[in-house]
Amino acid sequence: MQTAVNWVQLTSNWKEEIKQAARDQKSLPKLGYQAYSKTAAHPRTMLSLLIYIVLAPSVGHAMYSYMFKGENERDLSNFLVLPLLLWRMVHNQMWISLSRYRTAKGNNRIVDKSIEFEQVDREKNWDDQIILSGLMLYTVPLFYEAAQHLPWWRTDGVIWVFLVHAGPVEFLYYWLHRALHHHFLYSRYHSHHHSSIVTEPITSVIHPFAEHIAYFLLFSLSFITTIYMKNISILSVTGYLTYIDFMNNMGHCNFECIPKQLFSIFPPLKYLMYTPSYHSLHHTQFRTNYSLFMPFYDYVYGTADKSTDSLYESSLVRKEEAPDVVHLTHLTTPESIYHLRLGFAHLASDPQKSKWYLWLMWPITLWSMFVTWIYGCTFIVERNVFKQLKLQTWVIPKYSIQYYMKWQREAINSMIEDSILEADAMGVQVLSLGLLNQASNRGEELNKNGELFLSRHTQLKVKLVDGSSLAVAVVLNSLPKGITEVVIRGNLSKVAYSIAVSLCQEGIQVYTRFEDDYKKSKQNLQKKPIWLVGDGLSEDEQLSAPKGTLFFPISHFPPKKMRRDCLYNSTPAMLAPKHLENVDSCENWLPRRVMSAWRIAGILHGMEGWGVHECGNMMFDIEKIWRASLDHGFHPLTKPNPPGK
Repeated sequence: MQTAVNWVQLTSNWKEEIKQAARDQKSLPKLGYQAYSKTAAHPRTMLSLLIYIVLAPSVGHAMYSYMFKGENERDLSNFLVLPLLLWRMVHNQMWISLSRYRTAKGNNRIVDKSIEFEQVDREKNWDDQIILSGLMLYTVPLFYEAAQHLPWWRTDGVIWVFLVHAGPVEFLYYWLHRALHHHFLYSRYHSHHHSSIVTEPITSVIHPFAEHIAYFLLFSLSFITTIYMKNISILSVTGYLTYIDFMNNMGHCNFECIPKQLFSIFPPLKYLMYTPSYHSLHHTQFRTNYSLFMPFYDYVYGTADKSTDSLYESSLVRKEEAPDVVHLTHLTTPESIYHLRLGFAHLASDPQKSKWYLWLMWPITLWSMFVTWIYGCTFIVERNVFKQLKLQTWVIPKYSIQYYMKWQREAINSMIEDSILEADAMGVQVLSLGLLNQASNRGEELNKNGELFLSRHTQLKVKLVDGSSLAVAVVLNSLPKGITEVVIRGNLSKVAYSIAVSLCQEGIQVYTRFEDDYKKSKQNLQKKPIWLVGDGLSEDEQLSAPKGTLFFPISHFPPKKMRRDCLYNSTPAMLAPKHLENVDSCENWLPRRVMSAWRIAGILHGMEGWGVHECGNMMFDIEKIWRASLDHGFHPLTKPNPPGK
C-alpha cells in the first residue's frame, strides 16, 4: 500500500470534484484546513440573537411595575407576557424534537424526501414571530384600557374567541391563502414558505415579513373583538395562542399523529380539524387543501385533494423502518444534547462548539445529566439514505467522561449490548461502533473493542464494525509525501499500532510517546515534524513540539489547539458524496457533509456486503476499504499548507 500520497497531487486529482460537491451543496463551508476552525455559513448570527433585546425595555418595565408599584397599579396580565412567550418557545421546541424523532423512526412518516442544510438555514429564525407577538402583547394595552388588568377567565370571552376564529378568521385565511398562490404573489412572497417540500413544525412560521403582518392582523381579529366587547381574559389569550401553535406545529409534522378513532366517534370533526397528512398534500400538490386548521372551506369550494383520505389511511398504518446500517454513538459534553438533531436545529447544523447563551439553560442541562446518569436507554436521532442503503444513528445516553469511570462500565456495556441485540433482531446488516470504542484506549478497557460482545453472542447476524481500518487509511493517505519519520503521541490505541506497522513497512521511522525514544530522535527529526496524536496528549507534550509541527489526530477526539505556530489537521474524516441524503446536521465538530472515517466504514461494509466483523483486534484490509471509499464517492479532504508555504 502507498502510505504517503503527495498532498499537492491529491488535491489536484480531486479538486474539481470537491468544488462540484461544494456547488451542489450551497450550504457546504469552505473546504480545506480552515473549515476545521470555523464554518463559513454560520446558521445563527449574533444579529439574529440581538433581536431579543427589542423586548428588553417592555419586559423590564412589566417586571418593575409588578414588583415595586402599588397594588392598584400592578398589571398581572402584563407581567405574564414573558412567561407566555417562554411557554410558546418550549411548546414549539417540543414539537420540533418529537417530529424529528418520529420521522427518524419511520412509523407513520408521510413524505420520504430529504431535508438538507439549505432548509435548516432558511428556517433558522422560527422564533421571530414569537418576538413579534410579544411586541404586540406589550404594546396593545398602552392604547386600549380594556386590554389592561385582565381577569383570569371570562367564559363569554372564550366562546367569542372560538366563534371569531371558526368564522371570519378561517374564512378570510382561506381566500388570502388562495390569493397567495396566484403567480404574482406566490413568486414574490409565498414561495418562500413552499420551498420546504418536506415540512417540519418550524416550517409553519417561515414566511416573508409582509405575510407575517397579514397573518398577525388576521389572528388579531379574535383579540380585537373581545377587547371591544370587554370580555378578554388571560386564559383566552394564552389558550388561543397555544391552540394556534399546536395546530400549526402538528399540521406541519411529517408524520401522521391523529388517531382514526377520533373521526369515528365524531365524524364532523373531519371538517373542523385538519391532519398532518392533509396539510402535507398542500406542500406537495400546491393547488389543494388551502384551509387554515378547519378543512370545511376546502370541501365547500371544491379544493380538497382527492387523495386526502387515502394518504391519511396509508400514513397511519406505516410501520417503523428497519435500517440496513446503524451508527452507534454517545453524548460528548453536557451541552451536546442541544447539538443533536433532536435538539436545536440551528446548533445541530453547525460544528459543535461552546455557545455562550447555552449557559442560560444550565438548569435543563443539569437535569438532563442527572437523568442520563441514573437512567437512560438508546434512542434514534437521525436517518439517512445512501443509494439503496437505509441508515440510522442511535445514541447511547452516556457522556464521554462516564467512559473513564469504572463503576459506569457495566451500565455502558449493557446499553451497547442491548443495542446490538436489538439491531440483530431488526435484521440490521452492520452496526458501526463508531465513537463508542475509538476514543483513547477506552474501548479496550471497556469491552476489548467490542470483542466482549462477540464472545457472548456467537450467533450474531449483524456485523460489528469499529472502522479502525478506514481511520488508518485516511491518516496514511493524508501524510505529506517524502516524510522519513513521524512521532506518535498520546495513548497508543488499535489505530495507532496499525499506523505504526504500516509506516514501518514503508521504511518510515516511527517514534513512540516514550521519552527516551523521543530524546534520541529529536536531533534527527525532519524540518517539518509530523506528530500523530491520539487521546491523552498532555499540554506539556503539545508545548514541547518543535515550531511548525503538523499535528495529525488519529482518534475521534481532536486535541485542544494550543499552538499558533503549528498546524492541526482534521480527525480522520472524508467529504460525503451528494447521494448521501437527508443530511442536515453536523457530526460533532466536523464541518457540514464531512463524516468521520469510523461512521463511513459502516456504510462501506453495508454497500459492499463484506459480511465480516471488524472489532476487537481484527483489522480489515486497509487498501481495500480505502479504494471502496473512493469508489463510492467519498472524497479526501484538502490538506493544510505546510509551514512556510
